[in-house]
Amino acid sequence: MVYMDGCFDTMHYGHANALRQAKACGDKLIVGVVNDAEIRRCKGPPVCNDEERIEMVKACKWVDGVVTDVPYEVTDAFTDELFEKHGVDYVVHGDDPCLLPDGTDAYAYPKRIGRYREIKRTEGVSTTDMIGRLLKMGARAAGEDVEEEEVKEATFCTTSARIAQFGAVKPAPTDAKVVYVHGAFDVFNRGHIDLLRKAKQLGDFVLVGVHADGDVRGRYGAQHPVLNEKERALSVLACRYADECVIGAPATITNDLLTTFNISVVIAEDESAHVIGGKDVNELAVRRGLYATVPREHDCSVLHVAQRIMENRAEFEARNARKTKSESAYYAQKKTMTET
Repeated sequence: MVYMDGCFDTMHYGHANALRQAKACGDKLIVGVVNDAEIRRCKGPPVCNDEERIEMVKACKWVDGVVTDVPYEVTDAFTDELFEKHGVDYVVHGDDPCLLPDGTDAYAYPKRIGRYREIKRTEGVSTTDMIGRLLKMGARAAGEDVEEEEVKEATFCTTSARIAQFGAVKPAPTDAKVVYVHGAFDVFNRGHIDLLRKAKQLGDFVLVGVHADGDVRGRYGAQHPVLNEKERALSVLACRYADECVIGAPATITNDLLTTFNISVVIAEDESAHVIGGKDVNELAVRRGLYATVPREHDCSVLHVAQRIMENRAEFEARNARKTKSESAYYAQKKTMTET
């Protein structure tokens, strides 16, 4: 059994890839989620609270169990508790330095006793960049004059190997009830998980359509999406409630889509807007009696995430200024890919 911990705030496919790699280090993966108070003390306010971050980790298909309220600083005593109480064999962390306030290695103890495993950093994904774009989005929503930015240049290049690592699914059986749910799925969050969980309860196989970047941009504006369609698809594929993903799916339900994937039902939240250009995107499914709605429990919109960040704007802007400088220095000296 292996253990990995983290904050997992605004959890993205980089976090999921770390958990995928960690799971490969053992037969079971237990994940420690740092609590709100510890994050606030050591890093500033989190975007998502304890409950939300725990739900996000639990929904990741490589996670076998979660330990809550773990400390930000990994002490020797806490590490011993992991070994003795939880049956952990190895502690896993990324190859990026993790230092305590006194400058010492947070994982020195498990390294010293030979119970440490290291994984590679996921290149090209940046929580700092996500927060920066969400701050601009929140400012625009608040009526501020924010300059339209150009389409984001991708620093992460999705390979077929990565998609295979995240996907690795079998086609839906011919007699399966295929449930289709589609949308932007930008900045994957608890609301998306709720939707996919409900979809899973309605059938045997959940097929998720992730809308193309151009469709999302045309619908919401130039600052959308925060993540490109491949990045958004990886977040969906990491969720245990999604069986397969259509990357760059059409925004409107078509006959070809319904027949190609043998879709039994198309679902959406009952409070979602389904009209684009004056036309209901689910109209064909409605006419054929293949449409159903589910209640919304949590707002899954990217704007909702942006508004949360704006509530602690000054602190997030200061944090981003520090992190942007260090990340720029990292990419300036980077010579080779460190993660496969």
